[in-house]
Amino acid sequence: MATRLKHFGVFLTEQDPALTSVKDVDRRRHIEPFLASLVDTLSEKDGQLISIGDRNRRVVAVSTFLTDITEWGWDAAPTRKVIFRDDIPKLPRLLPRYLPIDADRRLTAALTDHPDNPLSARALRLQRACGLRIGELLDLELDCVHEIEGNGAWLKVPLGKLATERMVPLDEDTLAIIDEIIKLRSHGRPLPHPRYRRPALFLFTSHGRRLAQQAIRHELNHAAEIAGIEHVTSHQLRHTYATALVNAGVSLQALMALLGHASAEMSLRYGRLFDSTVRTEYERALDLAKQHIPATDNTVFSGEHRQIPLTVITGGKNWQETPLLKSKMAGGFCLRAPAQGACTYANICEHCPSYRSEPSSLPILAAQRVDAQALARDAQQRGWIDEVERHNKLIARLDTLIADTEAKSV
Repeated sequence: MATRLKHFGVFLTEQDPALTSVKDVDRRRHIEPFLASLVDTLSEKDGQLISIGDRNRRVVAVSTFLTDITEWGWDAAPTRKVIFRDDIPKLPRLLPRYLPIDADRRLTAALTDHPDNPLSARALRLQRACGLRIGELLDLELDCVHEIEGNGAWLKVPLGKLATERMVPLDEDTLAIIDEIIKLRSHGRPLPHPRYRRPALFLFTSHGRRLAQQAIRHELNHAAEIAGIEHVTSHQLRHTYATALVNAGVSLQALMALLGHASAEMSLRYGRLFDSTVRTEYERALDLAKQHIPATDNTVFSGEHRQIPLTVITGGKNWQETPLLKSKMAGGFCLRAPAQGACTYANICEHCPSYRSEPSSLPILAAQRVDAQALARDAQQRGWIDEVERHNKLIARLDTLIADTEAKSV
């Protein structure tokens, strides 16, 4: 923060040598020229133009400083707001930096077969297998593996970036990596934990010291060179882990839990569908859509439609368990492919203010409510947040209809 504010101070000195107080900073004479100058500002490190990220951070630093001193009541605070939200350079929304499948395989093979530092190599393989942040990886303690009866082995990930702990399931291959790490690590006395300050036995120790991030980076560069791929960062292994899970069909809620994210938006930035996955989903939905299109004979003009047998759509399973968008109506149900989206008219009658029900329909409404609850749970498990909200709105509406109908029957 001080370094970024220093850049602003140097600019003010050169732009207006007579300026003696931040209180006299003027938007037109100082702020607008400062914002314009950032486009041509060179880095002190390499002489290149600073990145848009650096421009963003410099403007945020100045804006935060001026806001803070105003709230603190400093005499030197400007008398009016001089930096606005739209002044902050917009950061590009880049796609997740996951490793392509072939590069991921070659890097894993290099770490497995040609390690320069065996302990660091296995640390990277564990990070890839569990989607850990580098800090979480190096903070793992010796007793990080927990056996839960009936649910297998889990890795307890320590407090990380968001100050939350989480558990990640482990398969046999990952357990084997941890066993190898335990054999390779050096034994020694407990070391102070960086977060708790209590003595702790860390999983990654070498020559009586904790494994350093520099050793991890060196090993990753070594493996990338052997694999014949460009520069790789350890955080890309986390992106690769998330992307592999998304393309395997993991739900959004499960992905959030595995990555330790507090919001769905965070997780969606990490996992990107491969083009092949998008195309497979598209072709599946297109086949379903084509089967609903009227045949190109006289039935086109007669208004008749060919209906697909239900067993073909559901594979002979319960319609409520199919991976489709489902709607329950009083007289039946509707199934649509996820690519089609929910029907605009789904349950439109139940939500219409003119809709009325009779006491004889109460069992039908109650059964519809039970089905809507099941569909909401199914959508929740699949990570379809909009579908969950749609079904919950129907449940609330059915509750109102049932209550009103029961009141009228008394």
